[in-house]
Amino acid sequence: MAHPIFDAEAVRKADVLLEALGWIRRFRDRHVVIKLGGSALEEEEAVKAFLTDVIFMESVGMRPILVHGGGKAISAAMEKSGLKPHFVQGRRYTDDATLEIVASTLAGEICQSLVDEINRQGGDAVGLSYLTVNCLRGKRLTLTGSGGEPIDLGRVGEVSDIDRDLLLMTCRDKKIPVIPSIAIDDDGGRLNVNADTAAAAIARLIQAEKLVFLSDVPGIFLDRHDPGTLQSHLNAETCRKLIAQGIIDSGMVPKVEAAIEALEAGVGKVHVIDARIPHSVLLEIYSNAGIGTEIVL
Repeated sequence: MAHPIFDAEAVRKADVLLEALGWIRRFRDRHVVIKLGGSALEEEEAVKAFLTDVIFMESVGMRPILVHGGGKAISAAMEKSGLKPHFVQGRRYTDDATLEIVASTLAGEICQSLVDEINRQGGDAVGLSYLTVNCLRGKRLTLTGSGGEPIDLGRVGEVSDIDRDLLLMTCRDKKIPVIPSIAIDDDGGRLNVNADTAAAAIARLIQAEKLVFLSDVPGIFLDRHDPGTLQSHLNAETCRKLIAQGIIDSGMVPKVEAAIEALEAGVGKVHVIDARIPHSVLLEIYSNAGIGTEIVL
């Protein structure tokens, strides 16, 4: 006979906690770099729920580092200012006027709103940017054209180094760093940096346990029109083949290329998960099954 106060749902929740316990112990004091951007920033309630998950991660001993972009918000701000976005090989050409909008949107608006929401929920976040204490150092990025000629992108850069001591000290102080994808060059100038590659550079330079890309797709598919082809596990060699075959294409290519570079530098695993799924970060990290695509060396 069942116990009169037996609650099957409560027991199920206890089982979930016990499943998570092993992972919580394993990842205590380990760094995880999470990149948030694109469509993932468009849904206000989804962002709030994601930030609750980040606070949970910090509360159980992991050290999350949040890196964000904001391409759609930048394009909207440019349109409002009468500026037309111009892209070269997938990169936003960034002249001085564009840079002002990029910098103010990322460091001033989006970063501050994420910090404010984490703090509103009872967490402890701090923005690390040129407006506060800068973390990302960069150099100008020049692409190569089909004829081998250099292509100027304006004030576009890549992360060359980070203030590692600042970042690790922030985490040790049990604060959640929020870092917009704006770097400072050797002359003190600002550079617009791709947020995927910025997150990967941070993960590489601190040899993070995990690098997580929050996307608007569930992961990597062999056929994007067939949900059954979602790959839960891939290695770097297979990813290179899928890129060469054009199966991994478009905006997923820089993510995966940055992921492989991070893995080769010592990052434990890279995850591509759907930000629209409630608690997707927790399900991927603290459950046995996971829900996205994990990439290993």
